[in-house]
Amino acid sequence: MSEPVLNEDQRDALQEVANLAMGQAATRLARLLDSFIELSVPRVRVVAVTEAAQALREMTGIQDPVSAVRQGFRSDIKGEALVICRSDSVDDLCALVSDPYSRSAYESVSQKELMFDVANVLTGACVSCILDQLGRTPVFSAPGLLGDALTLDEVFQPGVLQWEVALLVEVNFTLEDQSFRAHLVMLMAEESIRHMNDALDALLSSL
Repeated sequence: MSEPVLNEDQRDALQEVANLAMGQAATRLARLLDSFIELSVPRVRVVAVTEAAQALREMTGIQDPVSAVRQGFRSDIKGEALVICRSDSVDDLCALVSDPYSRSAYESVSQKELMFDVANVLTGACVSCILDQLGRTPVFSAPGLLGDALTLDEVFQPGVLQWEVALLVEVNFTLEDQSFRAHLVMLMAEESIRHMNDALDALLSSL
């Protein structure tokens, strides 16, 4: 595969851009869940989708079944964003959530509802902020549940995702003193990563 890569300056720039985006996402997630959110420094890798499961496993240590929500985005930089978390941690999160869901028409929040809300916040804030800093305004498709008890290998199995390359922007969003942790992964075609490289070069030249 002719794999696009990020040089050191581009990687550093993307990590800075992602760091600002994740901060905005953490603020929104904290409001949604009424809890302080701790987040890690973004880690960036470009890998083949066939290697993404192992790469993410090495980066996160995840061995347990996961829940994953996917949401497409497009500009000239287009792809899909995945929000991934351990399935058993969603149970913990559902048990913790009381506001604003307690004022809804539901007796209890469902795992799917909560995963969609968390994914919408993370994907919307992170992807929008990253691309906005690169001079792009993405359009999003509706989110979809990829699965709620999958291995990482099943998340990235060939044929499920249309992209051949994964830009792993790996960030931990963790609820303070709780076990819930979410990871954001951006998937895109080689051409989109090349467009991102050009946008990062333009950003660097403007500084």
